[in-house]
Amino acid sequence: MKIYVGNIARESTENEVKSLFEEFGTVTDINLIRDNYTKMLKGFGFIEMPNDAEGENAIKGLNGQLFNSRPLMVSIAKPKTDSQSGGGFNRSGGNRPNSSRGGYNKPKRYGSDY
Repeated sequence: MKIYVGNIARESTENEVKSLFEEFGTVTDINLIRDNYTKMLKGFGFIEMPNDAEGENAIKGLNGQLFNSRPLMVSIAKPKTDSQSGGGFNRSGGNRPNSSRGGYNKPKRYGSDY
């Protein structure tokens, strides 16, 4: 079972989070998401627990619990969709869809008055 963990304090370590979940059962994988540039935790991650019953107990037992002075948000991880992978930036010059690279956009003319 893949579990989402949110609201993790930036000073937390993978070993601390893993130990927290191991109180409920076996943890086979942990992936805390970090910023590409600063390498600081972004505040969320994913835990893999092979036994679904242990995973469900971990979710029930840890959701809302204080960990490093912050209440954790723990739930079943949702599958990643295409709309979650972009980040909002497009190469056309801005983060708005269909934006141009700047400058004056002439209005489209219709008919024969070019």
